Amino acid sequence: MTASFPLFAEVPLAARDPILGLNEAYQADANPKKVNLSIGVYYDAAGKIPVLSCVQKAMNALAGQTAPRTYQPMEGPAVYTQAVQKLLLGADHPAIRDGRVATAQTIAGTGALKTGFDLLFSIIPKATAWVSNPTWDNHRAILGGAGFPVETYAYYDATTGGFDLAGMLRDLERAKAGDLVLLHACCHNPTGVDPTADEWGRIIDTIEQRKLVPFIDIAYQGFGDGLQEDGEVIRRFAERNLPVFIANSFSKTFSLYGERVGALTVLTANADEAQRVLSQIKRVVRASYSTPPIFGASLVSTVLNQPDLRVLWEEELATMRNRIREMRQMLRERLSAQVPGRNYDYITQQRGMFSYSGLSAAQAQKLREDYAIYIVESGRICVAGLNTSNIDYVAEAVAAVQKG
Repeated sequence: MTASFPLFAEVPLAARDPILGLNEAYQADANPKKVNLSIGVYYDAAGKIPVLSCVQKAMNALAGQTAPRTYQPMEGPAVYTQAVQKLLLGADHPAIRDGRVATAQTIAGTGALKTGFDLLFSIIPKATAWVSNPTWDNHRAILGGAGFPVETYAYYDATTGGFDLAGMLRDLERAKAGDLVLLHACCHNPTGVDPTADEWGRIIDTIEQRKLVPFIDIAYQGFGDGLQEDGEVIRRFAERNLPVFIANSFSKTFSLYGERVGALTVLTANADEAQRVLSQIKRVVRASYSTPPIFGASLVSTVLNQPDLRVLWEEELATMRNRIREMRQMLRERLSAQVPGRNYDYITQQRGMFSYSGLSAAQAQKLREDYAIYIVESGRICVAGLNTSNIDYVAEAVAAVQKG
């Protein structure tokens, strides 16, 4: 049967997502030695996605509740949003006491970015958005969808496997007042490269002097050095009393990927501003998904607000963090043994789930085709996908493609 109006006749097939597409290919691969280092998911030492004990206990506690599943407030329940503020800033932070923090539950960190960018475009529609080179691919897509033109600032130094502070500051000097700057608070995705405390000081100084608008993406708080340490940059911005947007996610740190739990937080000058900003966040939420879901946020707020579960979560988070560090150390050692004379120190200097391996797109393709090892074509490796059962195989394969 032929359609009377060929609405979709010229609609092109969309390109496959560079990361989720690789995950689909991995799932279809029949090779018993296959290794998935593409998707940003934490796997435990047995190669499984864990259900955290603190989350399981929270599930058990919520299972007996029979409250009706009615609509939540557009910004989410206060028990959740207040817990998020305390996690990001500290329970006794002056910004919280003064009421100058606006927070809304969102559909994970991606939803926080989308909500924040849409709100900002309604306020500063002539701004340019600046993102690190490289950054998470979806940053560009969400910013473009909101309407912002996107420019890049230098970030990754391919010669050292480290951070290019001079390049970043040089590029930010080209930004005009009111431009948006997207920052990664810790465990930079995709490189794993983070500025030092002193370097952050110079970045914050430049943003303040240039009157730029910082938007901080913090999806991995606790995977770098610890909860407090990884959130330090947010508190340093708060000390300057600057307007700051923050998108956070609990997908990785609570192993709640499918529950889509996140939040958008905005630091303002005073309580009146916070109320007005929150009203605008709610306007964006209403036009997007109306109200947030219940279950995932209930799990997170239960864990964050019950002292025993909070302690258990921090212990489990430390276990995940330390396992990733151990895998970095083992990978560096094995690659150094396989390729004597090549410096792999950058692997242990980078932090969090990801490492920029230095592998080319051609080498990434060879890993996939010859060894069934899946990494992103940029060379990004998800270190959390390594374990003692596959790390020797991965190191031998990486060394082989590097040697040519």
